[in-house]
Amino acid sequence: MEKKIHKYRAFGLYVLSDIPFKELVATEESEPSTPSEVISIKQRDLSSIWDSYGKERQFKVLTDQSVLFKVNETATFYIEGGRVIYFDPHPSGSIDKVRLFILGSCMGVLLMQRRILPLHGSAIMRDGKAYLIVGDSGAGKSTLASTLILKGWSLLSDDVIPIQLINGIAYVVPSYPQQKLWDESIKKLGLSVTSYHPLFERENKYAIPVQNVFTHHSVPLAGIFVLHQVNERPKEIQSLNGLQKIEVLDTHTYRPFMIERLDLLAWHFDLSVKIASQIPMYAIERSNSFSAYELADTIHNLFEEEHNDSKEAIVNQ
Repeated sequence: MEKKIHKYRAFGLYVLSDIPFKELVATEESEPSTPSEVISIKQRDLSSIWDSYGKERQFKVLTDQSVLFKVNETATFYIEGGRVIYFDPHPSGSIDKVRLFILGSCMGVLLMQRRILPLHGSAIMRDGKAYLIVGDSGAGKSTLASTLILKGWSLLSDDVIPIQLINGIAYVVPSYPQQKLWDESIKKLGLSVTSYHPLFERENKYAIPVQNVFTHHSVPLAGIFVLHQVNERPKEIQSLNGLQKIEVLDTHTYRPFMIERLDLLAWHFDLSVKIASQIPMYAIERSNSFSAYELADTIHNLFEEEHNDSKEAIVNQ
């Protein structure tokens, strides 16, 4: 019997997969005539490759186009040429966890191999412009994005954010219509944990489908908000300078240790300089007493001020 191939659109790519992904957007489109637009996710026995190359370190770079790694009790993964993600699941591994690593670490590496910058955070859209929320682990990036979505913004990506230069302009490429929220964040947003599926067994982080507020096309990047968690009363929102912007892009690249291992330091720096030169970035502090709703109001009001200033400038021309 012929194996069923599942077809999706995600990360700006046409995806052919041996296994179904409930997270992704299925497509009935014909396969693109340009092979470079197509990637494959294939199950394969990787034991001989791991025995030969994989025991020295967890992420083993064979060449800049071949990366091998293993997640204990889950699977071995092999990303090749920016075109194929191979996976070899552990017999007792969770398929939910396998999909999580394919859409996270594997896709981050694949995007780098394709010279597309993967950032770590949430990407949201308002009036045809994309804004990113990046920051410390646990600072509340996804919660803040969810709060803005409740105010009428839409989602482009959560976790891995692909950034691509098109005619010199930075664009955010949509990933797939799902957010990842901790149970505490779900409750603060007035939602019920029982309505959602944990990312994998015994995990208290949940998959939140957001098909109705998801944007399916690439959008110009207009700003980046860097969220920091602090103990004292937060400072006012602060604009960042050129060097600070480059540091933000370096720090919040998805799996940043892979940049040097893939010999991409020059590429990454050049791209970061180009993005930093055209995109404003802002530092926002959040204390435990400062809610996501207050932060969302801060960003929303800043956006409204910029929007009104732009309209006034057009009228006065």
